[in-house]
Amino acid sequence: MKVKCIWISLLTSSLLITGCNNVTSIVKKEEKTTATHEVNYKDQKNWELESGDTQSPIDIETTKTQEMKDSGAIELNYNKAVLVAEDNGHSIQLGVTGTAKINGRNFDLKQFHIHAPSEHKLDGKHYPIEVHFVNKAQDGRLAVIGVFFKEGAENQGFKKVIDSIKKGDKNTSVGEINIATMLPANKSYYHYLGSLTTPPLSENVEWYVMKNPVDVSKAQIETFQSYYNGNNRDIQPLNKRLILKYEE
Repeated sequence: MKVKCIWISLLTSSLLITGCNNVTSIVKKEEKTTATHEVNYKDQKNWELESGDTQSPIDIETTKTQEMKDSGAIELNYNKAVLVAEDNGHSIQLGVTGTAKINGRNFDLKQFHIHAPSEHKLDGKHYPIEVHFVNKAQDGRLAVIGVFFKEGAENQGFKKVIDSIKKGDKNTSVGEINIATMLPANKSYYHYLGSLTTPPLSENVEWYVMKNPVDVSKAQIETFQSYYNGNNRDIQPLNKRLILKYEE
């Protein structure tokens, strides 16, 4: 009788352990799914990383950059037509087209979106706004051009962006935006290898952060902040990466 009782006890314990393990597995799976899909800037510690050593954004310390040995020339031919403008829940994003030729390689413009304050820092300083122009090569490689915006004169391209969208809305009848007004005339930049700045935070993204900021008015900054103020990822460690500098 004692043997049978011991066997039943062991079987019950085994079932309990197996059940707990299954529950733990399910909970972990659910947590993983939530972390992957939710962009919550106040809970960034729970964002899931695909990798970890070359993450973005970073603080660009200009005294520690190195001159680029390649020609580094950048040529942007972005179209004015807007396919769609939308408030996607964590930024205002516009679907656009055009081409970028960066250091002799070709990319297609897919979209641009806005962060406030800037995601990257320049010598420890945030700018009020940073716009990311996302370009994709034929082989799938991403090249993101980051542009800082500082308080100054009204920006006509930025004005059209703000006028084209309402919170939580999607607009396929925007028409045209003069993207050139949202880009600096001088295309000097800082280049490094990093990642996406929202989940899944995929790495091997080429970053080209423009050295020269573009003007945007105080009223335009405040208008965007009424949509999003704080949709910037925390600064990430540089680790052993190099930051290259290209002067046009």
